[in-house]
Amino acid sequence: MEFKATTIPDVIIIKPQVFGDQRGFFMETWRQDEFKEAGIPSEFIQDNHSSSSQGILRGLHYQIQQAQGKLVRVIKGEVYDVAVDMRLSSPSFGQWVGETLSADNKKMLWVPPGFAHGFYVTSPQAEFVYKCTDYYAPEHERSLLWNDKDLNINWPILQGTEPELSEKDTKGIKFKEAEYYS
Repeated sequence: MEFKATTIPDVIIIKPQVFGDQRGFFMETWRQDEFKEAGIPSEFIQDNHSSSSQGILRGLHYQIQQAQGKLVRVIKGEVYDVAVDMRLSSPSFGQWVGETLSADNKKMLWVPPGFAHGFYVTSPQAEFVYKCTDYYAPEHERSLLWNDKDLNINWPILQGTEPELSEKDTKGIKFKEAEYYS
């Protein structure tokens, strides 16, 4: 596997080695020794799987307690995945990184604890799977406003459309008003 730091070094793009022929393909998506060597925790305690249609935006979510690190990938379709650094002590505090993840490119993204996370579906349908380092705790979940002008995230929103959001995400708060990690 190839591990490549993004513009925020703690957020890592993982490119698995893919073996394919006319029958299909094979790839490892998790290998404890290699991930540990790359600085990614070796203990995941929850797996999640979501399915979404084109134009749906999920996020930007984080848990102020029980912070979750997430190893994310797309197994069908394509999404634009975003991580926002919510760690006050970080040199990249308030910065974001975005990456296109798809079933075709097979990239994975490591989003460490201390980041808000979200994605926008660019294909007709997408299935998104991720491993988490802590359990979902709805009482600690927070949602940032996806289009906060202070973050200025360059989402690839389909021209002439608005993203479809959950009720929770329509009530997202601005970054400057958010709770941060120390």
